[in-house]
Amino acid sequence: MSVLTSPTLGFARAGGPPSPGEAPAAEEPPDSGERHRLTAVTGLAALSLDAMASVAYGPEAIVLVLAAAGAHGLGFTLPVTLAIAGLLAVLVASYRQVIAAFPDGGGSYAVAKTHLGARTSLVAAASLVLDYVLNVAVAVTAGVAALTSAFPELYGDRLWLCLVVLVLITGVNLRGIVESARAFIVPTAVFVVSILILIGIGLFRSAPVSTEAAAGHASVLSENATTVGALLLLKAFASGCSALTGVEAIANAVPSFRVPRVKRAQRAEVALGAVLGVMLIGLSVLISRFHLQPVEGVTVLAQLADASLGHNWAFYVIQFATMILLALSANTSFGGLPVLLKLLARDNYLPHVFALKADRQVHRHGVLALSLVSAALLVFSGGDTNTLVPLFAIGVFVGFTIAQVGMVVHWRGERGRGWRGKALLNGFGGLLTGVSAVVVTATKFEEGAWLIVIALPLLVAAFTAVHRAYARIGERLGLGRIPEHPHRDRSVVIVPVSNLSRLTVEALNAAASLGDEVRAVTVCHPDPEDRAQLYALERDWARWDPGVPLVRLTSERRSLGRPIAAYVGETAAAEPGTRVTVLIPEVEPDRLWQRLLQNQRGAVVAHAVRKDTDAVICRLRFRI
Repeated sequence: MSVLTSPTLGFARAGGPPSPGEAPAAEEPPDSGERHRLTAVTGLAALSLDAMASVAYGPEAIVLVLAAAGAHGLGFTLPVTLAIAGLLAVLVASYRQVIAAFPDGGGSYAVAKTHLGARTSLVAAASLVLDYVLNVAVAVTAGVAALTSAFPELYGDRLWLCLVVLVLITGVNLRGIVESARAFIVPTAVFVVSILILIGIGLFRSAPVSTEAAAGHASVLSENATTVGALLLLKAFASGCSALTGVEAIANAVPSFRVPRVKRAQRAEVALGAVLGVMLIGLSVLISRFHLQPVEGVTVLAQLADASLGHNWAFYVIQFATMILLALSANTSFGGLPVLLKLLARDNYLPHVFALKADRQVHRHGVLALSLVSAALLVFSGGDTNTLVPLFAIGVFVGFTIAQVGMVVHWRGERGRGWRGKALLNGFGGLLTGVSAVVVTATKFEEGAWLIVIALPLLVAAFTAVHRAYARIGERLGLGRIPEHPHRDRSVVIVPVSNLSRLTVEALNAAASLGDEVRAVTVCHPDPEDRAQLYALERDWARWDPGVPLVRLTSERRSLGRPIAAYVGETAAAEPGTRVTVLIPEVEPDRLWQRLLQNQRGAVVAHAVRKDTDAVICRLRFRI
């Protein structure tokens, strides 16, 4: 039976809202021993996939912007990358401080919630939501781009390949299969070692050993431009900063590390910054050394692998390692966003259905929501990575900036030893990421960045609207106040019937157990066939004599729910203070396909009674 009062509304739940330092992207598991927690190495493998995989599209984003200034513009690839590496160093140092200040986990959501207020924390949460969604779309498209670079004949089908990969990842997450940190070590190590070997060998080459990957593909290099403006450099810097995504992931999961948690997490953060910085700078040096030009249909990383290692098995290892790591980095969002949605739902900023878990401890609704929105983004972009990367950067930079500003407030409040230097570091990082967010939004506004400009405040408005709705419901329910003592009212149970059967007997037995008075009702239509059935039912009812009156409800129209709802309303009005319950008996077949044979009359009656009355609805399932 189901009644109007649903236990899944979520108000009377155990536990309260998350603490100020609680991480939005990592759910604290039950403590089962330190051996089940992360070391610095396994933490680097499990929590750095977004950042490591970003080298597949970060350098390409820089090159594509500078290509507008021709070959002269590509000469600025290394200086722009060095500037990004400098920002990476600032962010790593800053997030080491976040780890120390929020040992229970955090990130922009936790920092903003503690130091900048509820509204700013919602902006941080919205940016995290956009970050997670775009991470899936960018990772999937970049992974498929790596595949199509190795097999160009698949380029025309890249959108369908992206959707297939998304379906596979969604299916894995719906089954609750969570990869352990040890499982991430192998693909992460293969990718990082492959990139470092590519860079090491490339540094000893004076010219590309092969250009077969780019052969036959149209160049996107501008041939007329001769100057490079400051705005173009800022645009390249902002686009390339997409390679910094994932730097904050370790700070979100400090409780997952072994003791001493803060030191291990800080070591992992520094290792992430060092490895990512070496790969970004190394790839940029090779781009300049080989005078690489971006071409349509082949990634920059694929061209670098071709130029450094040759078009052989090593080239394909790079492509497959990139594709696998990108797919795994998309899976990170499926683990993070549903937990963030759960925390927002627990704070009454999202429907409480997002806080529910399936049997396999999966936040199914969050996984499905992420999959559907990511699929829409893939269709919107046509499976093109470069369309999505600028959108990706905006959400990331907003989160970075909020975290830095929140940490400045934190250090001003602490005023401990060296607080001025720490606040200055965070302030400088916030300035850089804030400028990057403004630049990439302005330069990419007409190319799709307007979507983020609209989506971010809309998400915040949606969070606020949901919170207000729950507040109104909570006020009407009297949450937080001691209610009056329960008392027993006289009750009438109304049972719709259409014939005599075992289902009728079970319904009347249940009704007699629920209420003081039971009434059976049947709806009569003017058709001769219906009248004949009514007379037969009344005759059999009189012979059976169950001790329950059978009330005839006449309806001139072919309507079933409205006459019953009208009778329920009349009963409630005629007997004030009496609680009216409608018990709807329904057959539940033992096979799923047999439910298609049902006439759905119970659903029709329930909908009409719920719409027009305040009666309690019970639906009795009779299994056969």
